[in-house]
Amino acid sequence: MSDLSVQSAPPVQTRTRSERWQRLKRNKLLYVMIIPGLIYFVVFKYIPMYGLIISFQNYKPHLGVTGSEWVGWMHFERLFHDPMFWTIFKNTLVLFLYNILFYFPVPIILALMLNELRKEWFKRTIQSIVYIPHFMSWVIVVSISFVMLTQDGGIINDLIAYFGFNKINFLMSTDWFRPVYILQVIWREAGWGTIIYLAAMAAIDPQQYEAARIDGANRFRQIWHVTLPAIRSVIIVLLILKIGDVLELGFEHVYLLLNAMNREVAEIFDTYVYTAGLRQGQFSYSTAVGFFKSFVGLILIMMANWLAKKFGEEGVY
Repeated sequence: MSDLSVQSAPPVQTRTRSERWQRLKRNKLLYVMIIPGLIYFVVFKYIPMYGLIISFQNYKPHLGVTGSEWVGWMHFERLFHDPMFWTIFKNTLVLFLYNILFYFPVPIILALMLNELRKEWFKRTIQSIVYIPHFMSWVIVVSISFVMLTQDGGIINDLIAYFGFNKINFLMSTDWFRPVYILQVIWREAGWGTIIYLAAMAAIDPQQYEAARIDGANRFRQIWHVTLPAIRSVIIVLLILKIGDVLELGFEHVYLLLNAMNREVAEIFDTYVYTAGLRQGQFSYSTAVGFFKSFVGLILIMMANWLAKKFGEEGVY
C-alpha cells in the first residue's frame, strides 16, 4: 500500500511548480505593487546602461553610437594617468568616510531616542519636525547655510564677532568645506533615516523588554541588550547599501558648495563627470569615469555582503 502511494505521488518538479503558482496567486496584489518600481528600474536604470558602450569609443554625436570609432580602453588609461584622478578619488573617499563615521550612526541614535518617548503625541510631533528637512531640496538647504554662514551679515559670523573672535570664511575655506557638507547631510537626512529603524524596533517583542526589566536592566541596558541586537540585521543591510554608494555622493549638493577657492577638496567624481561631460563635451571620457565609479561600488557592495554573511548575517542577497 505504501509503495503504491509513493509511486502515485507527483514528481517533485511538478509539485514545486504547483506550489509556486499557488503562492503567486495568493500574493498577486503584492506582485502588482512591484510593477511600478520594476518599470522604473528597467526604464531609468537598465536600459540606459546601453550608453556605457561609448566609454570604449571616441563618441561623436553626429555619428551616433554605431558610427563612432572604437578606441578600446583608451579613456580608462587616460583616467588612471590623469593627476586629477587621485585628487577626486581622495576627495570622494574622504567625504564617504565622513558619511560613515558621522552621519550613519545619527539616524540609529535618533531612532533609539524617539523609541524611548512614551507620550505618543510628543513623539509624533518630534518625528514630523525631524522629517521636514528631507523634503527640502539641496538648493534650499545650501541657501539657508549661505545666509547663516556668510561673512556679510551671517548670524554665525556675527556671533563669532560678538564674542571677540575673527570671522570665519566657512563657504570658501578648504578646512571648513567637509564639516559644512556633513552637517548639512545630517540636518537634512537624519530624521528621514530613522523610519526604517523605528519600523524594525516596532517589531520587537515587548516580552523581551519585560524579561529584561525583571532581570534588573535599566533603560540603557535594555537598549544595549534588547533593542540593538534586534535591529542589528537592519543596520548591517543599510550599511552594505551605504558602502555600495562609496563613490556616489550626489552631484547637486556638492556642486552647490563647490567654488574656485575650495575646489581642491570639493571636486568629486559626480562634479568631475559633469564638468568633463557636459561643459567640455568629453562624452566618452566622462562615461568612462562614471563606469569606473559604478564598478567600484559593485565590487565593494559584493565584498561587504560577503563579510556580512561571514559573520552570520543575512546580507542583501
